[in-house]
Parts: sequence; C-alpha cells; structure tokens
Amino acid sequence: MDKIAIWATIGIYAVVMVIIGITQGKKVKSVADLTVGGRNAGAWLSALSYGTAYFSAVMFVGYAGGTGKAYGLWGVLAGIGNAVFGSWLAWKLLARRTRDVAFRLKIKTMPQYLEKRYFSENMKLFACIVIFIFMIPYSASVYKGLASIADVLLGIDVKICMILIAVVAIFLLIFGGYLVQARADFFQGIVMMFGVMLLIICVVRCQKVGGINGVIEYAKTAEGLPKLNASQWVSLWATVLMTSFGTWGLPQMVQKYFGIKDDKQAKKGVIISTFFAFLVAGGGYFIGSLCYRFFTPEALPAQDYIVPNMLKDAQLPSILLGVVLMLLIAASVSTLCSITLTASSTFTIDFIGHFKKNMPVKKTSLIIKLLCIVFVIGSYVIANTDTPILDMMSYSWGIISGSFLAPYVLALFSKKMNTKGAWAGILCGFFTAIIPAAARIMTYFTDNATVAKLANLGAVFAVSAMLISLAVCVIVSRIAKSDDKEKTEFFYSGDVRNA
Repeated sequence: MDKIAIWATIGIYAVVMVIIGITQGKKVKSVADLTVGGRNAGAWLSALSYGTAYFSAVMFVGYAGGTGKAYGLWGVLAGIGNAVFGSWLAWKLLARRTRDVAFRLKIKTMPQYLEKRYFSENMKLFACIVIFIFMIPYSASVYKGLASIADVLLGIDVKICMILIAVVAIFLLIFGGYLVQARADFFQGIVMMFGVMLLIICVVRCQKVGGINGVIEYAKTAEGLPKLNASQWVSLWATVLMTSFGTWGLPQMVQKYFGIKDDKQAKKGVIISTFFAFLVAGGGYFIGSLCYRFFTPEALPAQDYIVPNMLKDAQLPSILLGVVLMLLIAASVSTLCSITLTASSTFTIDFIGHFKKNMPVKKTSLIIKLLCIVFVIGSYVIANTDTPILDMMSYSWGIISGSFLAPYVLALFSKKMNTKGAWAGILCGFFTAIIPAAARIMTYFTDNATVAKLANLGAVFAVSAMLISLAVCVIVSRIAKSDDKEKTEFFYSGDVRNA
C-alpha cells in the first residue's frame, strides 16, 4: 500500500478546505450569516449540506457494519429508508413550510421555532439544554467512526486521528460558521458521491466478493439473506425508522431548511437530496452487508472495525483508498461541523441570550465560536469511552427527536396544537428515550443482565419515544384548553421582516 499516494490525496482535501475557510469566512457579516447563511442558499448548496450532515463515518462504519453483521443484505433496507423517508419525504413535507415560517418570523434556531409556536420561553430554554448536552454523544460517535478507519488503513493512533478531526472542524467553524460550512459541504458532497460510486465498483469487483455473480451467490446463503425471527425484524425496522424519521426532529437538519433561498430552490432540493441519499446511504449499507464475503461469522471483527477491515482486505488501489479516506473525512467533518454549530449557536442565542439581552453581533459570534471549541473538546472526551458508535448515535437521536420531532412537525400542519400538548409530548418522549442511555451509564457500576440489555435497545426506545410523543401531543392538545387564537394565527400568517 503506497501511503504517500493516500496522504497526498488527503492533503489535497485539506488544502481545499483551508481555501474555502479563508475565502468564505470573509463574507460573514452577521449572526444570521453565521447560523443560517443569510437565508440565501440554493438547492444544491442546501441539499448537499443536508446530506453531508445526515451521513458520516457513523453510517459508513458503525451502522453499515452493525446492520451487515446482524441482517446481511437486509441491512440495505436502512439505506433505502433513509433515502425515501429521511430525505424525499422529509424535504417534500417539511422544507417549504419550515423555510416559510423561519423566513417570515426571522427564526434562526429550533428552540426559537418552539417558542414562537407555543409561546413558552421555558420550552425554548429546555430545548437549548437538551440539544447542547445530547448532541455531544452524536458528535463523539462521528470521531469514533473515522478514527477506526484511520487506525486500520493508515495505522494512525485513534487519539491522534480524533485530535486531527477536531482541529479541522474548529478551523472551519471559527472561520465562518454556516457560510463556510455550506460551501465546504458542497465540495464534500461531490467527493462523497464520486467516492461511494468508486467504492461500490471496486468492492464488488474485488476477489473476495467476485463481482455481480458473487453478490447473487451471496444472496442465496444463510449469511447473505438470513431468515430473521420476529425480534430481529423489530430491531431492523427500529433501525430503519430511527435513522430515517429521527432526522426530522434533529435541529441541525431542521436548520438546513431555514437557510433555503426560496420555494423554487426547496422544490429542487427534494430531488437532489433524495438522489444523494440513495447513492450514499444505499451504497454505504450495501458495502457493510457484504461483510460475510470477507469473514466467517466466527472471525468477524468488532462491530466498529468490520467495514475498515473489509476495505483493507479488498486490496483497493492506494489512490482509491485515499479517495475513500477523503470521502469519510469529508462526511465526518461536515457532520461534526453541523452538529457543533447548531448546538453552540442554539445555546448562545437562545439560552445565554435569554439572560443577556441585546448582545452585540461580535460578542454573540465570539461566544458561539468559543462554545464550538468547548463542544468539540467535550465530544473528544466522550469518544474515548468504550461505548459502540451505534449506541451513542441512537441515544442522541432518540432523546432529541423523541422530545422535539412531534411538536415541530405537528405545528407545521395543525393550528390545534397547544402549549400543554407540546410540553406533554416533549416530556414523554424525553423520559422514554433516555432509558437506554441511563442503562448504559449504569453498566459501568453493575453487570446486571437486564440493564445491559436495555443499554443495547437504543433504536427501539428512540422509535418508541417518537411515536409516544406524537400520540401524547395530539391527545393532550385535544383535551387541554386552546392557546390564544390570535397568537397562534400569527405563527401561520404573521410577518416581522419589516418590523
């Protein structure tokens, strides 16, 4: 393996990121530029920024390897679900409506959206705290996904790799936030699409897979398309639904809609984001599903190291390995930046700003950037624990989407939703989804089998939390007294742009 060629490819990526950071960072003039890009993003910029925030090394490494190990080729259903539900349906139902509300009411963050719709500052503050704290495990899972790849393919110590990722992410965030991130995401999205196409071709053609005929032969085996029992089907569909609908309530995904320029660009974004997801997610899960062409069930590596070792055993050309690493770095850095910027800007604008009114733009921007550094460092610390990638991500997505998906989505379509219903849904979703995360913490103090089992059911509890929250929001809103009709109507037709 020619590591010089690999490092040269990665070096080109790093140089492009530096150029984007320096040139685009000069265009940041306001907090809106920093957080929502001045609401001037076109379809390609918005859709690729959404896609690169959606898919990272967490998917390519943690989820692709985990679903391949557990379900063989059935794991590809997760990639199809991500494209159909997580991208096409999400953009079709949510993008234009969310963009319209955010544009008219000058909304910059998801907690602001909840406050404007449900007239509750306490709800906004609660959302700030939950988002900032529980985004950290998701961010940490991104570190671990990329570090395991670098460890196997380049022999780099995982801690050194995680530090390098953190440095690149901090550089992009400090230089300009959303504008820099969106431009970087556009470049990184192109890299991801071409990288995945090349990767699929080379992995399928490698000796261990044996081309298309080898895949067909594999599908006829017990490992390729295993007969799943009821419990396995439940777990598989929990993964499909969590990784597809879970994005609907994630603030870093919702804020992508805030920055769309107009309705025309939002319509185009539906097609682009769906194509991107089919290629990247479908391809990523497909590669992971071929794991038993490389290993026997007894010799299968640890879950987070299945895909890295597959790529190593596929004997890919050095240049392609460099492209693959660049693909994974691009995917991971863009996701990390999106998570970090969302958590830090939300906490600064909505939590600190609640207690320190009318902060100057420069001070607000400075605090956001300082919190970005704190967030990245905190993620690095969590990433050094032995919690599997898949678990960390499911805890984060479950708690955040379990809490906020229902009041966010239902508010777009129903004026009957009220404050009490929203609070009931948020709290029921939160306390349902936090169970496996709490169980994971307890495993450090006890070896109880029930606790260990609960800790591994993150996806199941995440989906349950979303469904329970939706039901509770609707039921309580029907029972409880309606909110002020005039205030509610303003959310759907009011305009503060010229105020």
